[in-house]
Amino acid sequence: MIRRILAGVLALAAGIAVPATPAQAATDATRTPATPAYTISLTSNATGGVWTGHESISFSNASAVPLTEVYLRLWDNAHGTCSTLPIKVTNVTGGTAGTLEVACTALKITLPAPLAQGASGSVGFDLSITVTAGIDRFGHDGSYYFIGNALPVLAVRDAAGWHLDPYTNNGESFYALASNYTVSLDHPSTISVPATGTSVDRAGSSGRTITTASGTQVREFAWAAGPFRKISGTTAGGVAVNVYSVSSISTSSASSMLSTARAALDAHAGRLGAYPYGEADVVLDNGYWFGGMEYPGFVLDVVSSTALAHELAHQWFYGIVGDDEYTTPWLDEGFTDYMTDLYFGKTGSGCGITWQSSAERLTNSMAYWDAHSSRYSTVVYGYGKCTLHDLRRLIGTTAMTNLMRSYASSHWYGISTVADFKAAAQAAAGSTSLTSFWTTHRVDG
Repeated sequence: MIRRILAGVLALAAGIAVPATPAQAATDATRTPATPAYTISLTSNATGGVWTGHESISFSNASAVPLTEVYLRLWDNAHGTCSTLPIKVTNVTGGTAGTLEVACTALKITLPAPLAQGASGSVGFDLSITVTAGIDRFGHDGSYYFIGNALPVLAVRDAAGWHLDPYTNNGESFYALASNYTVSLDHPSTISVPATGTSVDRAGSSGRTITTASGTQVREFAWAAGPFRKISGTTAGGVAVNVYSVSSISTSSASSMLSTARAALDAHAGRLGAYPYGEADVVLDNGYWFGGMEYPGFVLDVVSSTALAHELAHQWFYGIVGDDEYTTPWLDEGFTDYMTDLYFGKTGSGCGITWQSSAERLTNSMAYWDAHSSRYSTVVYGYGKCTLHDLRRLIGTTAMTNLMRSYASSHWYGISTVADFKAAAQAAAGSTSLTSFWTTHRVDG
């Protein structure tokens, strides 16, 4: 997720789009398709900028409402046009493919027969990925390729129906259930492929290596490819940390970021629960237009200890404790900035909230923030963390510390909602009513 944690420095590129109407209204709130498992095998060209192969996805229907179709989100088609698709899906099996929707970022696959509650299904398809120009979460810096959100993932259906929100470059549109990934990457041995999960290498054909990355209970999978320099270390808690850097990053900067990563992972784990993914890869490039972007076990970052501590806190908020990022970005951005403050010993003493309009709410969706991009960072990040600092001051530090840890535990690998957090906070506050607090801080839901 793109994190603008360096206020006043990072550009906001907002593309205003209208969310698609849900294709089917569900009659219960159960999130489905459930228990997704992704198996992908891809082979790169000589540079690591083009990948081709096959993807298969198994899933079940957790809802009492039959599942008649699934949707694939092809997020990186937002980086191209419908006539020059970076992400191409062909030869679909397990269902009938429709036409591309939502600016070519969604593909409906109609299942052969309705899938009843508890039943399982699968789809498969050939996949082609061509990394586009630009130093972005999907893009490249010369011979260094950054491949975030490139794998097609299942959209979620819940009480609101199918979530077919448009892509936003201003923030995130992502909403996925915890999934298992097994990804095989066949690439030239001269390049490395840091990735989500834990990786094992084996020899491929002459001059090539096959890296198999496995991620358990992760919401997304991302990787990079290129002739990165690599240094490694281990946190006190036993997490392996690898820092990959482009040639323009100094050895001392990479070493400093490794130290920050080790310390921040341990600090966040101490407050929220142990980091479960075993390994964390950090890919450094000061050419990113954003401060940082995180995926499970994988972070793109500029050389900034603040940015890195923030991205690593996202391993818990959105990674472990998921949310619908398009609808409620505060639930991961505000929470992550709060955890970053705690890591640096900041108390939020200078927090001040000044609303600019009656429509401005802490819990507004990305549809609102794309139309008011100059306020996105100030409100969602700044006011977001200030709200949590104010809550801590109201209910007490001990109660707030226990609240954050227990909330993470009770939503581990699940989905957080505003209503969930408000209920948990009220329970932590005891006899102190939070009604006026939520009103003042404009926390709706």
